[in-house]
Amino acid sequence: MGDKLLVHGRFVGQHDRTAEIVEVLGDHGHPPYRVRFDDDGHEAVMAPGPDSVVRHKEEPKAG
Repeated sequence: MGDKLLVHGRFVGQHDRTAEIVEVLGDHGHPPYRVRFDDDGHEAVMAPGPDSVVRHKEEPKAG
């Protein structure tokens, strides 16, 4: 949870969208995920395909 999902536009002129993963519904961190889109707050359940990239949040550095 907290990672970002980048969904690339599928057509010319369609913008990429980003969403925050708010819940992991699969086993051991695997999809599907419940996501909240950054641009409009819409929530959806997604199993990301090849047009999507999960960007892991940075863990705090030990000091």
